[in-house]
Amino acid sequence: MDISTQKTDEAPPPATLPTPTEQKRAARGATRPGDRIFLGLSRGSGILLLAVMAAIAIFLTYRASLAIGKDEANFLTTFEWNTSLVPPKFGIAVLAFGTVVSSVIAMVIAVPIAVAIALFLTHYAPRRMSGPIAYVIDLLAAVPSIVYGLWGALILVPHLDGLFGWLNDYLGWTGVFSWEEGAPRSMLTVGILLAIMILPIITNVSREVFRQVPRMHEEAALALGATRWEVVRMSVLPFGRSGVISASMLGLGRALGETMAVATVLSPDFDIHASLLNPGGGTFAQNIASKFNEANEFGRDALIASGLVLFVITLLVNGAARWIISRRKEYSGANA
Repeated sequence: MDISTQKTDEAPPPATLPTPTEQKRAARGATRPGDRIFLGLSRGSGILLLAVMAAIAIFLTYRASLAIGKDEANFLTTFEWNTSLVPPKFGIAVLAFGTVVSSVIAMVIAVPIAVAIALFLTHYAPRRMSGPIAYVIDLLAAVPSIVYGLWGALILVPHLDGLFGWLNDYLGWTGVFSWEEGAPRSMLTVGILLAIMILPIITNVSREVFRQVPRMHEEAALALGATRWEVVRMSVLPFGRSGVISASMLGLGRALGETMAVATVLSPDFDIHASLLNPGGGTFAQNIASKFNEANEFGRDALIASGLVLFVITLLVNGAARWIISRRKEYSGANA
């Protein structure tokens, strides 16, 4: 038998195992110069971001402590904001109530509409129609806040008399929707405007989540005889539930910190009104924007103290959204 034929019939030599040094390098994940540079830049960016956040928190805490230490009233429960008194008296009860109420109103209005639009664009609308609509929604997300505020003051507020009158006629007995025929610059107006502002954010994120639903899930439901709505109810909505919640929390984060639009359409005062239709109330961001320029050094420290509360609330909202995202990995795109 030919020697060359015998050599070709033999099995190839087994692959050599990596050395311990090579295993350690592979575990570190940066074996090439470019990988090491990218890894260093990524870690540096993350550390820099954490340092900036820590610096902001330290600054806000220090300036807030200077103001709260001289406050003669209860900072959390006082219905007053007068930093020019001697001794000063100020609190965030009205601001916290207005911020929470306006954000809740915005979420109640915006979330169902945003989810409905996202479902329509992904599962009902023809492609020639869904593309332009999605493009317009993306443009709405880029509109500055002051533009929304001007539109709200010039267009929205003058046209809310009919809605407020209808609510007063049919739901005024509840006290929440009673109206004294004043200018419609109330917390409900703020909530409606905030709902319009956060609608593009929730819609865009929800649309991308619904697009990641595995096709095999929808096809299996159709094969079992399900209608299009049953496919959405049994396959799409359960799959995208966590994504919709996270999108809603992102929109809530913007609603909590909105400044100029709220200041443009609200008639603020430091009192909590049972009715959502009568003028009055306030939010953290609106109060800071309207009083910061005219405040003295101590007054600015007091405003910074209220900003610290808003900073903590926003961090909690974003942290909750991140936690919900980490619980579900199915809509990452791997199964699309």
